[in-house]
Amino acid sequence: MSEYGKRAEELFTDGYNCAQAVLCAFEDVTGMEHSTAAAVASSFGGGIGRMREVCGAVSGAVMVLGIAKGYTDPKDPVSKWNHYRLVQEFMRRFREENGSYICRELLSGVDSTKGGDPEERTPQYYKKRPCRELVGCAADIAAEMLAL
Repeated sequence: MSEYGKRAEELFTDGYNCAQAVLCAFEDVTGMEHSTAAAVASSFGGGIGRMREVCGAVSGAVMVLGIAKGYTDPKDPVSKWNHYRLVQEFMRRFREENGSYICRELLSGVDSTKGGDPEERTPQYYKKRPCRELVGCAADIAAEMLAL
């Protein structure tokens, strides 16, 4: 596991959501202050606001890829195309390793509270769900793709 994967797992265990854990693990790459990175990623936890859509770890990693390799000129179709291919490759690799990049599919069979309220972070919380490992995986794939 890369240093980024380990750091993302530590941040998740410290209580950050999945997207925050991944984005904050790459502060040296993004140049973002910790509080800014945590705020930017705060809405993406639990599959975007705990709606169980795209996995927050994936969203955090895609944010890292955008900051590190994203395009800025809307009139540069080649850069846009290249960046979308990079993101698509990340998504392919994450899905290949984990079976999906959709939060509700990744958590299929995990007994969790219903609705938008986050669950208390207890030892049972960490034991029953794969989220810690997923943030590590997302960070590892992003780090590898950025050759870090």
